[in-house]
Amino acid sequence: MPGKQITVVQTASPIGRKPGQRETLIGLGLNKMNRRATLADTPEVRGMIRKVAHLVRVEESGP
Repeated sequence: MPGKQITVVQTASPIGRKPGQRETLIGLGLNKMNRRATLADTPEVRGMIRKVAHLVRVEESGP
């Protein structure tokens, strides 16, 4: 599974959320609504996505 990519799309604003959630979005390369980031599909990235799952949408990409 090396080289697998996922695309994360921000669907909600972090305004009024806990500071850690905003920092996690920035760590994922997102900071504004409808921004997209293509990232490696690793356990670390999946954990970050899980933390802000209510603010993002995940699209599976090919290898």
